[in-house]
Order: sequence, then C-alpha cells, then structure tokens
Amino acid sequence: MALKITSRFRRLLQRPGSIDLSPYERLSQLVLEAEESVEPLTDEELAEAVSDLRTTGGLHEDEQIEFLALARDAARRTLGESAFDGQIVGALAMLQGRVVEMATGEGKTLAGAFAAAGYAIGGRRVHVLAVNDYLARRDAEWMAPIYDLLGVTVSHVGQASTPEERRAAYEAEVCYVPVSEVGFDVLRDRLVNDVPERVTQTPDVALVDEADSVLIDEARVPLVLAGATRTEELDDDIVQIVRTLRAGVDYEIDGDGRTVALTDAGTDKVEKLLGERDEAEAAAAAALLPEAEDEAPAEDSDADTETEDAEDKADEDKAEAVEPERPAVNLYDDENLDRLTQINVALHAEVLLRKDVDYLVRDGKVSLINNNRGRIAKLQRWPDGLQAAVEAKEAVPVSDSGEVLDSITVQALIKGYKSLCGMTGTAVVVGESLQEFYDVEVAVVPPNKPNIRKDDQDRLYLTVEQKNVALVEHIAEVHETGRPILIGTHSVEESEQLSDRLEAAGIPHVVLNAKNDAEEASIIAEAGVPGTVTVSTQMAGRGTDIRLGGKDETHDKDKAIELGGLYVVGTGLHASRRLDDQLRGRAGRQGDPGGSLFFASLGDELVIRYSVSSGLRPHPDEHGRLTDRKSVGILDHAQRVADGANAELHRTTWQYHRLTGQQRSILLDTREKVLTEDLAATELSERVKERYDELVEEHGEDKVKDAARRIALHHLDRRWTDHLAYLADLREGIHLRSLAGGIVHMKPIDEFNKSAIASFDTLIADAWKEAAETFTEASITDSGLDEAASGVPRPTATWTYLVNDNPFGTEADRILGRLRNAIRPQSGAEAEEILPEEFDEDELPEELRDADDADLPEELREADDDEDDAKRK
Repeated sequence: MALKITSRFRRLLQRPGSIDLSPYERLSQLVLEAEESVEPLTDEELAEAVSDLRTTGGLHEDEQIEFLALARDAARRTLGESAFDGQIVGALAMLQGRVVEMATGEGKTLAGAFAAAGYAIGGRRVHVLAVNDYLARRDAEWMAPIYDLLGVTVSHVGQASTPEERRAAYEAEVCYVPVSEVGFDVLRDRLVNDVPERVTQTPDVALVDEADSVLIDEARVPLVLAGATRTEELDDDIVQIVRTLRAGVDYEIDGDGRTVALTDAGTDKVEKLLGERDEAEAAAAAALLPEAEDEAPAEDSDADTETEDAEDKADEDKAEAVEPERPAVNLYDDENLDRLTQINVALHAEVLLRKDVDYLVRDGKVSLINNNRGRIAKLQRWPDGLQAAVEAKEAVPVSDSGEVLDSITVQALIKGYKSLCGMTGTAVVVGESLQEFYDVEVAVVPPNKPNIRKDDQDRLYLTVEQKNVALVEHIAEVHETGRPILIGTHSVEESEQLSDRLEAAGIPHVVLNAKNDAEEASIIAEAGVPGTVTVSTQMAGRGTDIRLGGKDETHDKDKAIELGGLYVVGTGLHASRRLDDQLRGRAGRQGDPGGSLFFASLGDELVIRYSVSSGLRPHPDEHGRLTDRKSVGILDHAQRVADGANAELHRTTWQYHRLTGQQRSILLDTREKVLTEDLAATELSERVKERYDELVEEHGEDKVKDAARRIALHHLDRRWTDHLAYLADLREGIHLRSLAGGIVHMKPIDEFNKSAIASFDTLIADAWKEAAETFTEASITDSGLDEAASGVPRPTATWTYLVNDNPFGTEADRILGRLRNAIRPQSGAEAEEILPEEFDEDELPEELRDADDADLPEELREADDDEDDAKRK
C-alpha cells in the first residue's frame, strides 16, 4: 500500500520512477491464469506452442501473456524456479521499453531472460549488456536451459573471445556481452577492409543489466580504439625533474582533481633545469671534438670596419646591461613542443594517477583499474603518451605508443539500438538522467517480501585516522558476535590498508579486489557465512547474490538470521548516494534480516573535493566523532554536489561527442559504399583514368578494384584519424577561446562546433584527392596491392583506451562553483550534539584550517550562528 501511495505521489509531481504498474500487475495475473493451461503440456508441446507464437513484428499484448505463461513454466521445469509476480511485472515492463528497478535478490536475471526471449520470439535480435565478462558468461550459461526449451539461441562474448567466436556469438538471437566489448567490436568493424572481417550484426534491442551503472556511470568514459605507431619512451631526465616539483609552488591541481598545470615558478624551474642539462650535454659533446685551428687574422683591416665593430660591441654591451637574462630553454617555443608535452604527461602521471587506485603494477606491466567496478581493465591503456609516463614512473618496460583510430560514447552506442530497456537495483535516483539522455522511463517493482534491513545513520569523524580507528574497533565488536560482515572500500589501496589494520587487530578476513578479481564471485557468494569478514573493493562481485549461510545456504543459515543477517560496512561515502545504496542492497535480500553502517570523515576525498567545508568549526567527542547538524549537513552537501558535477560531466561529454558522431555517420555512409560497392573504382577511374585502364589491362579488373577499395579506405580512415586528433587538440584549449570573446561571451561548445564543422567540410574530398595520388604511384601486382610499399599500411596492433572525458580543464571549477551555490545542504539527522569544553583548531585536518566562515553555504552559516547564540545565552 505504501509503495502504491508513493508511486501515485511521484506521478502527481511528474517525477522519475512514476510509471503506473497497475496495467502490468493486471497482465501478470492473466499470465498466472494462462499458466494453468500450460502445465499439462510436454516439453515438446511447450516448445511447439512457443514456435507458433514466432513473428517478425513483435509480440502483442495477448501474445506476451501467452508467451510469459510458457516461459514461466519453462523456468520451473528447467531451473526449478517459479517466477514471482514481480518478475513477471518486470519482464512486461521491459518488453514495453522500460528500465525496471528491482531490489537485490528479487530475480532480475530471470526477469531479464523472459524479456530477452520475448523480444527474440517477436523476431528481434537482443544484446543483454552486462557490466563485465563474468556476469555475461554466468547469466548466459545459467539461463541457457530456459532459452533452449523455448527454442531461442543464446550466446555470450568476453574479452578473451576470438573474432570467430564473436562473429558466431552475435549471430545468436540473444547475446550476453559487456557493454565495452560490443562497443569496441563496433569500432573495429568500422575499420575493416573486407566485409567478412566484421563480427557484429545490425543493432536492434539493448537490454541493459545494471542499467544505472552502464547508462550513467560508464557514459562518462568514451570508448576509444587506437592503433600502434611506435615505441615512445619518456625522457628519464624529465621524469626526474618532475619528481622535484612541489605542490602549490611549482604546480597547481584544479578543484576537481582532474587536471594539473605548472605555475610560473614551476615553468621557470623546469626551464632552468633543462637548460643546465643541455649545457652539460653540449660541453660533453664539445670535449669529444678535435680542437679547431685558430683562424689567421685578416691582413687588411679597414679603419671604418674597426670603428663599426667597436660601435656594435658597445650597443651589444648596453643591450645586455638592460635586457634581463633569458632562459636557456623556453618551453613554449615551437621547437620545445615535445618537451612541454612530456613534462605535462609526466606531471599528470606523477601527481594525479595513484598506484593501487588508478592502476596496478603486476607481471612487469601497468594495468588500469576500472574505477566504476574496481576491476582490472584488460587490454586498455591511457592515451597521448600518458601510458608511457606511468610506465616510466613505475620503471617498467615502455609499450608501444599509438594514435586514436576511432571513438564512441556509451550513449551514442546505446542510441544506435532501435529499442532500449533494462534493469537495476537503483534506477529512481537517476530517473531524470535516464529520461534526459535516453528518453526511457523507470518502473519500480515492489519486492516479493518486505525489506527489513536496518540502515544505521552514517558515523562522521573529524579526521581520516580517527575514522579508521573507530571503523576497525566497530568491526571487531560486531565480529565477536559472529555476524557476517561485508566491508566496502573505494580502492585497491584502501582495501589493502584496511586489511593490514584488521590483521593487526587479529580479525581474520578475506580481501576481494582487482588483484584477485578471478575469484571474486566465489568469495562474495560466501560472505553470508557466520564469522566471515569480507573486504570488497567498490562493487566487486556485483551481480552475485549473498545468501545467508553461504552459496548453498548450508553453513549455519539459522545462526546468521539470528545474529541479524549480513552486516554491510562502508569505509566512506561514494560520490553518489545511489552507489552507497547499491552497497547497502547487498544485505537484506528476499526479506532476510540485515544491516548497514557507513563511516566518513571531514578529511575524506569526497568532502575535500566537493564540499565548501572551509570555515567549519566542528565539535568532536573524545574519539573524534561528530554529530552536530552542520557537520552532517556538509557531508550530505558534498554528495549532492558530486552528483551534480558527474551529471554535468556526462552532459558535456554528450554535447561534444554528438557532432563528432554525426560527422562519423556521414563518413561511414561513404565508407560503406566503398566497402560494399564499386565506388572506389568508379571514383578513381574518373580521376586517374589512364593509370586505372593501364592497371586493369595488366592485372585484371578484380585486382584493381580491390586495390582501389583498400587505398580509398585507408585515406578515409587516415583523414578521420587526423580529424579526431585535431578535435582532441581543439577541445584541450577551447575554453581559452571563450575567455578571449571579450564583452560577447563565446560558448566553448559553439566555438568547438564551428571549428569542427569547418575541419570536416573538405575531409571526404581531400581523402579522394589523396587516394588518387596514391593510386597513381601504388605498387600493384598480380597478387594485389602491396600495402606497405604503397604507403597504406594497416596498424600492426590495436588496443583500447580508457579515457575520462574532461574537455574544460579549469572550466570544471566554474561548474562546481555554480553547483555549490545552487545546492543547499539539508540539515542532518537530529542527533545529540557533543560539545567539549575546549577545542583545539590544530586538531582539524589541514584542508579545513584557516578559512573564512563566509565560504559556507548560507543555511549552514545560519545553523552555526544559532549554535553560537545558544552558547552565549
């Protein structure tokens, strides 16, 4: 009843998550009634009944009811699972293009399988987009018996899948595949030289598992395909110079921690050190040269010449006395562009990228960590020399450098599908974003059993160290009771530091992070066994149910229930309350008891980066704990600012990639005609007719057509690669153009679009011109085109880049500033305030000292004034 009232209230306010479930609930009852007639059927008769429903125009409402009755019975026969009403409601909502919110443990996987099979029976091809390889493989294999009985072909794709395996998998009616893998396959297919090299099919239906993670979190990270060009080692001297630079003196980090730049003092220091090195190298080189013979003096010296020389020397001496000494190296000269680039990437690697947080070093290689999942991002690298900079920083062998061949955003990828639906445990919170970016609505399905999990109020501490001490003490206290504990950390580094503290406290535990991701599912599945303490990085193991008593529920399940069920502990709040809710949702599945508690501190990165916490005068107890309204409000404020900043980043990413996507579509139309038709032969035979006819007579028309096609494709791809490089450089400094607009403010996006359009206008025409020039000189034999000799080689290898898209640099500070001013923190839960007699400001974290109270949001300043008034009275 409460859920229905909430749903109606949301609809009244036209808020996300307001889809009326009444029609689906009515249809679900009809499904249950129809199943009575299905139960007597044999397996063969059931399969034949499903076959009779097959169509090419999608299933209508009556057909959906009949199909779901058959599918529900198929699940009972093959897996021994009878779908709940909520699972049928969820499947119906997905079949009508909704994103369904279902709590953890409510059976999203089965509901998704029903919906995917329903689309397939209706003549559609479905991609079930997962967040990782494990879930794609697990769900495809788990649901396979149902699909088999229903006569629907199913497959899965993973990072290790070969091109042949991928091609076969995409031909299935339902394919489970990580969103990044299908994205990279689409990018590779855009660059093939022969149609049989393609692996994907025309996109049709996208059914997104963990929809909020895929559609919102991963949408901020464009998928980029790169090709090998050369091995690019970073100058070791530059690495050493960068390590001598000091924060706040030689370089500054922007407010959101995404970019770093040299100060004037830092630039001077680098130029001086580089100049000293150049002088030392020049002196060393000169010492190796033979001494030059003294030149004989001129026999005839003209008096006028001597006078002019004396005057010139006097002028030079005067100029030297007036002009300041110039640095031996100017980083901003054109000749030093490579040096400046190396300094910038080395500084970025040294300052912003952290080992065991952003990357791991194992087996002598740098492996990136996907921050959304806390897992190793296989086959992924950083772009623009940054990978080499990190490798130099960690003293590991430098791998090949490369250039961007093509890119696509998750949003553009998803919009390529004709239909979109999905499922997740936390959709309402991002309902507005789902409507804005994907035009899809949310349907909230009530749980089969009421949620009785107890979520305690967050515990806030003054410093990180005080928080960690309290965290370990609390874990030890709960562990003594035998209650199973799941601890969620933010990074590999944090999980290992916590592991050390737990070990010192004598608390046995297992650590689940990106270093042992292959075991994560089995580890997380046993987190519900009494006495177990599991430390999990981010949402590692997401998608795996945590059952009380272990995977098979045979290890003291009753005891686990008696102790209060799984207890989730968070070591800090995430940038979004939604991510906290995902972690909390690991406990209390299917009406089980459970609990959760999050620890936080004013020294946490979330508070420092996103909250206006300066001027705060907290009143901690003897353990550093804060309960006053203002401090709790600061924490809530930081989360909402971070949410807004990430939404803005997603919006900005889409704005900048939208035009690029449109231009790519135009180019792909031409490329498709070159690939599948004789456009290249027609075009080149007109431009260089004599050469074309000569080659046809010598080697035959088929060989020449093939050569023309390959040459044309190369130049189209080459031009697109150059265009992407230009756009990347353009975005790097586009905000400077807006600042140069004077009185009339120039929007960066408008300036970007104007320049991008001008750059693209002649792209295809220039590609044809260059193709004709290459064709004239190409090396073509009876064996076909010699690509290397003709100057049209293909990349020796390809890989993917992991890119956090941030076009603005310092513009991000202005975005955050607007958000901070627009969002007012609500007061925290009313807790008893602990006011010690004295408070030493030195106990504050460094980031919170010596600041003006005026920096606080208005509401918090008023709260502080109220407290001061109360104390004076």
